[in-house]
Amino acid sequence: MTPRRFGLAASTAALFLSPTLALAAPQVVVSIKPVHSLVAAIMQGVGDPSLIVEGAASPHTYSLKPSNARALENADVVFWVGPGLEAFLEKPLDALAGKAKVVELEDAPGLVRLPFREGGAFEAHDHGDEHAEGEDHAGHDEHAADEHAGEDHDHEHGGFDMHLWLDPMNAKAMAAQIEATLVAADPANAARYKANGAALAAEIDALDKEVASMVAPVLDKPFVVFHDAYQYFEKRYDVRVAGSITVSPETMPGAERIAEIHAKVKELKAACVFAEPQFEPKLISVVTEGTDAKSGVLDPEGGALDAGPALYPALMRNLAKSLADCLPR
Repeated sequence: MTPRRFGLAASTAALFLSPTLALAAPQVVVSIKPVHSLVAAIMQGVGDPSLIVEGAASPHTYSLKPSNARALENADVVFWVGPGLEAFLEKPLDALAGKAKVVELEDAPGLVRLPFREGGAFEAHDHGDEHAEGEDHAGHDEHAADEHAGEDHDHEHGGFDMHLWLDPMNAKAMAAQIEATLVAADPANAARYKANGAALAAEIDALDKEVASMVAPVLDKPFVVFHDAYQYFEKRYDVRVAGSITVSPETMPGAERIAEIHAKVKELKAACVFAEPQFEPKLISVVTEGTDAKSGVLDPEGGALDAGPALYPALMRNLAKSLADCLPR
C-alpha cells in the first residue's frame, strides 16, 4: 500500500455519508507531525487541523511563534502528546488555550508505555527512577503485558519514553482517542469521524504487517541511534538498538561520551549508526571512524516529510526502509 493511498478509504467513506459539504468544522490544533497526520486522517471531509511544529523543526528544541499563539487562542480542540515531549507547550496551553478542549494523548486508553533506559550504552536520565540496565527483545504482546502489570495510569509525566507513535498499536490507541474527542466536540460530523476512524484503524493494521515484513531480513543486527527514541519500534518488530549517542537531543554529548560510543560501536560490531535530519550529522562520522559501521538516517518525527494524512505511514515505512538498506541481511 503506497502513502498516496493511505486514508483513501477514510475519505471515500466520508464522501458517501452525505452528498453535501460537511458542516463547519471545529478549530483543531495539533502539536507535532505524527499526531497531526492521525488527526488529519480522521478529519478528512470535515476540515484541516493546524500544525504547530512544522517542517524539520523538533519539539525538543522548538520555540512558539506568534502564529502558533493565535492558533491556540482560537482553538476549540488541541491535541498534543504531553509535557514530557512538547515541554515548550505546557505554559502556552495554560495561558492561551483556555476555551479549548486540550487532550494529552500520552493518556489515551490502551497505550503501551515504556520507561526510559539508563546506563550502559544509554546515558542516565535525571528522572529519579532506577531501571534495569539490560533490555531483552521479547515479543511485543508479552512485553506489553509485562509493562502494564501493576502500572498506575496516573503516572508521573516524563517518566517514560514519549515517542509513543513508533508502535502502530499506540497510533491506533491515539487515533481512537482523537476520534472520540472529535465526536464529542462536533456531533454534527460524528458519522464522518467514525467512518474515517474505522478506515484509519484498518490502514494501520495493514501498515503494521508491511513494516514487519520489511525489517524481517535484518532482525538481531545491532545498530546505534542518535538518541534513544526507538524503543517502541524496537519492541514491536524485534529489531536491535545497541545504544544511543545521546538520550536528550537538546544536549549534545561530550568528548568522553563520544569516546564511549565509539568503543561500543567497535565492541558490538554495530552494523550501522543512524543520524537524524534535525541534528548534527558530524557526530556520526566521529563515532564510526575506524569501524566497519555504515551510517544512515532515521526520521522518527517525520521532519523531512510533508504534513498530512499520508505522513504517518510514510514515516513508518521510511524507518523500516532505512534499517533494511543500512543493515546487512
